[in-house]
Amino acid sequence: MSRAVVFAYHNVGVRCLKVLLARGVDVALVVTHEDNPNENIWFGSVAQVCRDYDIPFITPENPNTPEVEQQVAALNADFLFSFYYRNMLKAPLLESVKRGAFNMHGSLLPKYRGRVPVNWAIIKGETEAGATLHVMNVKPDNGPLVAQQAVPILPDDTAEEVFVKVTVAAEQCLYNALPGLLDGTAVFTQQDLSQGGYFGGRKAEDGRIDWQQSATQVHNLVRAVTHPYPGAFTDTPHGRLILWRTRVVAGNGATGPVALFSEADRLFARSADGSVLRVFDAELAGQTLTAETLTRIAGGALPLV
Repeated sequence: MSRAVVFAYHNVGVRCLKVLLARGVDVALVVTHEDNPNENIWFGSVAQVCRDYDIPFITPENPNTPEVEQQVAALNADFLFSFYYRNMLKAPLLESVKRGAFNMHGSLLPKYRGRVPVNWAIIKGETEAGATLHVMNVKPDNGPLVAQQAVPILPDDTAEEVFVKVTVAAEQCLYNALPGLLDGTAVFTQQDLSQGGYFGGRKAEDGRIDWQQSATQVHNLVRAVTHPYPGAFTDTPHGRLILWRTRVVAGNGATGPVALFSEADRLFARSADGSVLRVFDAELAGQTLTAETLTRIAGGALPLV
């Protein structure tokens, strides 16, 4: 039986850990994170899976310490796996196992290396996402590929909806690739790094809408950062406007400045190029916004900048 040390968090961590168990891997130790009380925890718990299956686990703030490195090395494991673990793992950990370290990344590498790849793929208007199992080295997301599984991004999919698909893709990818890794027949393919780039993490402020962009670009931002994320927003004289759900429409015959406006009891937003969004769910100054409310407080049209 092959032995593994697993670094894992989030839904991908939960599902991929269960794949290892289903495939008969001896998981000797799991390294995960303490949930941050200031974060919206909308995803599954790797720690709870460990409790359910009596797997030893630890939650160090920094895994790259002599204490953790020695604890992992002492297990004499065959494999190290990282499934949506948030910290970079340095060479002593990666080299402490006998048969290699492998990471599951939430994009079709070499595209969208780095942080929050699902959100970035939606923002950039991609029509496909996926999961990639690859060799880990000290530079993130650039090791040889083991396997990939693609999923579609539909025009109105939100980040959470796509992440659900990517989680299933990660489970399938690992389940199908694991036998080859365990018996030594897996084929590794070098990445062509020129075909993709690195993307950084995102903050709540990055949800600020640029109304000089097209309605499609604004819509992509809205669906990339809607619930459970902080939302796409713009500040107005009447308070902060957050758009939670939109759809690009061909146009409703109206022309005019960049604005949020009501028509036939419906809300719309017009970008600088004249393209239009239907607004299905929005809030203004912390309150649900309707066409009636917009008419009452702003005469049916709210300029946007």
